[in-house]
Amino acid sequence: MIKAKYQSVLDLGEKLNIQDGDVRVENGQLQVRGTANTQYEKNLIWDEIKLVGGTEPSDIMADIKVADESVYHRHTVASGESLSKIAKHYYKDPMKYHAIFKANSDILKNPDVIHPGQELVIPNL
Repeated sequence: MIKAKYQSVLDLGEKLNIQDGDVRVENGQLQVRGTANTQYEKNLIWDEIKLVGGTEPSDIMADIKVADESVYHRHTVASGESLSKIAKHYYKDPMKYHAIFKANSDILKNPDVIHPGQELVIPNL
């Protein structure tokens, strides 16, 4: 029953390829453990937990670690994207594109020129 309630969380964990995943039910509480690739992916898992169980769910205990804490995320540029669009997605603020540009100055020479397929570092702010 409790596992079915949080099935969307478990599905997201699979989609994000959470490593060392462990899910069990103990004393009516769902216990979830694993390692996300980045902080962004960990946040996605927590957002889904809160969507299903509310802001302070008592029927789930999640211990999600982060494999790469040096970055917030790594993003592969898709056609039609801009640094400001990417910044809005990750930071909810398009003006933070400067931080992404600076973190990728080794491959970007102009903040207005990015190409599909480029992998960009999305820095921790």
